[in-house]
Amino acid sequence: MALTLVIGNKNYSSWSLRAWIALKASGIAFEERLIPLSEPDFKQRVLGLSPSGKVPVLIDEDLHVWESIAILEYLAERFPEAQLWPAEGRARAHARSIAAEVHAGFAALRRECPMNMWRPVRARSLSADAAADVARIDAIWTDCRQRFGGGGPFLFGRFSAADAMYVPVVSRFATYDIRVGAASRAYMEAVMALPAYAEWQDAAIREPWVLPDDEPDWPTVLKA
Repeated sequence: MALTLVIGNKNYSSWSLRAWIALKASGIAFEERLIPLSEPDFKQRVLGLSPSGKVPVLIDEDLHVWESIAILEYLAERFPEAQLWPAEGRARAHARSIAAEVHAGFAALRRECPMNMWRPVRARSLSADAAADVARIDAIWTDCRQRFGGGGPFLFGRFSAADAMYVPVVSRFATYDIRVGAASRAYMEAVMALPAYAEWQDAAIREPWVLPDDEPDWPTVLKA
């Protein structure tokens, strides 16, 4: 039986994107089930699948796994051939550290620059806290590329769970025209060149649902 990944709106749901792109980029077969975040019974429907009441949720027969980072760990164990974590121990430990950091942190950047894939590229001013988040992410990406990125264009060479965790950040940086160093910019371009990224983005911009809280220019909704 194929895996099922339950997700929210592709234009806004950064957590859904993390699990989805890990599956797609790794070539792991799965079925997709989208529950619109604006549906009045969204919480009730998701609570039937996950005690957190949040997406994404991965369903593997009678097993339900929630939280993006837990889903990635489950996939790495379930499909070792996908090599979702670096093979070398020190690189793997570093990858897990930076994945956990983005899972738990960068609140100011999330708040000020919500993921919004249909918004035209347009800069906006950032608070000092959000600018500090950007600087830290730029440093993470640059360091990983220099230390571990010799085998390919991603943070640890080949695409990994760590990249999956940072894909929504790449989207945010692109949407809000956030400037980073040359190594980070090249990394962003590699992520955005993934067929899976283009597939998600194409679906996102065709969605009908608008969430005011995730529209930074509200009440105007800007669409490219």
